[in-house]
Amino acid sequence: MRLIRYLIAFAGLAVGAVVGALNRQPVSIDLGFAHLPTNLGVALIIALLLGVLLGGLVISASVVLPLRRRLARAERPATATART
Repeated sequence: MRLIRYLIAFAGLAVGAVVGALNRQPVSIDLGFAHLPTNLGVALIIALLLGVLLGGLVISASVVLPLRRRLARAERPATATART
């Protein structure tokens, strides 16, 4: 299982390196309060990474946390009956 994870991570790094190398055009990202000069490859990789992180946070907040709460509520009566 670890080998598969390492292979997927390596493939992601390789794709990121290729995207960064093929997109060397300079771009300026305007944040409203600052301008960030960078190249297009770096901007694409950062945008994809932020999208993955934000998507993970949304999934965690909308699915994982409610399921953890439900599991904790379900375990409370089980531990209370085991003690008595």
